[in-house]
Amino acid sequence: MHEIWRWSNLGLAFGVELAGLAVFAWWGWSAGSNTALRLVLAVGLPAIAVVLWGLFAAPTASYGNPVITAIVKIAFFGLAGLALWSLDHRTLGIAFVVVVAANLLVIRTGHLDTDSTTAARADMSQSRVRATQE
Repeated sequence: MHEIWRWSNLGLAFGVELAGLAVFAWWGWSAGSNTALRLVLAVGLPAIAVVLWGLFAAPTASYGNPVITAIVKIAFFGLAGLALWSLDHRTLGIAFVVVVAANLLVIRTGHLDTDSTTAARADMSQSRVRATQE
């Protein structure tokens, strides 16, 4: 049951990350005044977000640490919520931010993130190795 809960929350986290990228593209398309600018913003904003996420917030981030990761995640999801708000979808923007906050809280407090799971598996593997050596 724990694994279902874990994977459900991690799946939701991935889903809201993708939704955030879609919101950036939607906002970019809406903010542009002509087709060229709309295309640049609709493609460019999500691309910038993906690069920043990959560098600082992804589980395998090259430059991430707990503080920078938190800042990037708060900025990413907060800006996505603000983008929804500015698109006159205020309720959806608030709901998005609330779902993201609840999901991140469950993942963090329940130790469901991939880092803690990887560490737990490594500990279990070392325990098994020690048990077979004894």
